[in-house]
Amino acid sequence: MLQVRKQEEEETEEELSPEEKRILERKLKKERKKAQKKLMREAMPGAEKNQPKKPSGSELALDYLTTWAGSPQGWKFQKTRQTWLLLHMYDKDQVPDQYFSILLQYLEGLQGCARDTTVQKAEALMKEYDQSDMEDDLLEGKRGRIRKVLQLLS
Repeated sequence: MLQVRKQEEEETEEELSPEEKRILERKLKKERKKAQKKLMREAMPGAEKNQPKKPSGSELALDYLTTWAGSPQGWKFQKTRQTWLLLHMYDKDQVPDQYFSILLQYLEGLQGCARDTTVQKAEALMKEYDQSDMEDDLLEGKRGRIRKVLQLLS
């Protein structure tokens, strides 16, 4: 099959412009590389399973938070971790209670736009939840967390 394809390519190559030839060569290179990877995967079926699992966003963010609290010398600011924490701080499943108290301490040092945005979002969420008729334990937990954040940052 590859020989037939090569013959077809050689016949059409004569009719192609230099730009079209370059594009065709790139496509062929990609196909060869893909086929080579497939062969490698088939040759080592257990290789992918042995690779260590990458930590999730929540694990990385909570580790970032505990490093901040435990050893400030080894801690380095990471915007992606802070953003994740700010987005998920009201969810008890994502940020358990044991980490929320550390997060509140972390929020004390929050500055600039991040602080302003966090306050605005918290106020908007509080209004939304106050207007909601639902009485739910999960909702009450979020309201409590929002209140604590607003008290801290306002």
